[in-house]
Amino acid sequence: MTIELSTALSGLSAANERLRASAGNIARLSTGNNAQREQVDQATIEGGGVSTTSRIVNQPVEANNEIVEQQSATYSYVANLKVLQTQLRAEGSLLDIHV
Repeated sequence: MTIELSTALSGLSAANERLRASAGNIARLSTGNNAQREQVDQATIEGGGVSTTSRIVNQPVEANNEIVEQQSATYSYVANLKVLQTQLRAEGSLLDIHV
């Protein structure tokens, strides 16, 4: 697997983790006013890609902020998906040329 593919796949995974955490935050709103927020931190991996860690932060869950987080994570997911599609198309073209 090329670096571009693994980078795009780790980006997809990170965006998915952000969406999962934000959805959980929204669900916790119904448990009461003291619901604490789960935050997903991302870090660059040497050689390409990102890793994620989740943690509970001492912040209240705010629906407006979670909606923005979900939109941002969705855009990130789509962007990484486009990179993955482009890379797969390019590799497919190379295979067509060499066959």
